[in-house]
Amino acid sequence: MAHIGCPKCGARVEFDAGSKFVRCTYCASQIYIDRSGAGFYYIVPFMVDEANAVGIFKRWAAGPSKAKYLDQRAELGMVRRQYFPVYLFKRDLEGRELVKVEPAGSTTLPGLHSLKVPAGDLKVFDAAYDVQGVPLIQPDIEMAAYLDRLPGRPKEQALVFFPIWTVDYVHEGKRYEVVIDASSGEVFAADFPKRGSGAYMLVAAAGFVAFLGETLLLASNPIPAVALMGITLAGVFGASLFVARRM
Repeated sequence: MAHIGCPKCGARVEFDAGSKFVRCTYCASQIYIDRSGAGFYYIVPFMVDEANAVGIFKRWAAGPSKAKYLDQRAELGMVRRQYFPVYLFKRDLEGRELVKVEPAGSTTLPGLHSLKVPAGDLKVFDAAYDVQGVPLIQPDIEMAAYLDRLPGRPKEQALVFFPIWTVDYVHEGKRYEVVIDASSGEVFAADFPKRGSGAYMLVAAAGFVAFLGETLLLASNPIPAVALMGITLAGVFGASLFVARRM
């Protein structure tokens, strides 16, 4: 049997050599055991319920960079909540506290590499905490993988289970997935249906060519050139409005 000192109360805690988690028999704190040592074990409660998560997705899908009417045409699939594991590192950097968050679970979503853990919402994950049946994604990345890249002197290291909503949806026969931070409501997506830019570029190119010709005409025939510029301006505006509404 190996042993460590509980990061919360300092009591001696024994555990099997292959264990990843152990509970302190004195203060009931859950402790995450990594090759780099022991750290606190925290959890962040859900602040966004399912109805609000769907509403956040709809507002995100209505954004200008998304495919036209994606918020209306997306076919929602599973909406599920999970706890995603991250490492929280606190370092002393020349008298200033530096806080870094890194994923403890494998992910391809770039946003999950920069989650912001709200300090006031951190709860010690002990026997009294009820996860209400929400699945916990188990860490598969060692804490030690990040330690060599962190500046400063270590103050605290912890494993934090972070609340997320995963929303699956289908658009034009293709399946997509977004993750919603259930603490702040921020949305992360590795891929999504994008609004095409070809029509906008065509309108811009046509307007540029027309204005260029009218500028050359301006020196010899200013009145017709100005009139043509006005017509071109109205045409570019009308074409842009048509593209925005139809495409």
